[in-house]
Amino acid sequence: MSGFHLAQFNVARLAAPIEAAESTEFREALDRINALAEASHGFVWRAVGAGFDSEIPAEDIDPMILANLSVWESAEALAAFAYRSAHGHFVKHRERWFEPATQPYQAMWWIPAESLPDRAESFARLDHIRARGPSAHAFDFRTRFPAPTLTGAPE
Repeated sequence: MSGFHLAQFNVARLAAPIEAAESTEFREALDRINALAEASHGFVWRAVGAGFDSEIPAEDIDPMILANLSVWESAEALAAFAYRSAHGHFVKHRERWFEPATQPYQAMWWIPAESLPDRAESFARLDHIRARGPSAHAFDFRTRFPAPTLTGAPE
């Protein structure tokens, strides 16, 4: 282990309200997919509560925006869950439930293994990648950066 974990944050804007019939398949799978994440190899933590659970939208942003914040041991562990588990169905068919993304919707960054990211930092990392593109400060799956060394610090 490098002494660092991978934080990942993503947002998506629903095409229809979460309680609408059009969102049924997605809404009814949330608990199952979250449990799958939590049981996945390399999973460390995920944010829950207001702004992270669809039933409790954040009060300070558009209620149609769903956010996900989690921590993983590695990008490979996250990719295995995101693309090679039942979650992959929801990635592959995201247009059924979400508006098309017009800007980056995901940011990843390295954090010391004993820490957890917070919501404000997560939005700041996403804003960073949107404004400046991928860097060691905030990156995506296509443009990954390695974990810092123990003598280095994440940006």
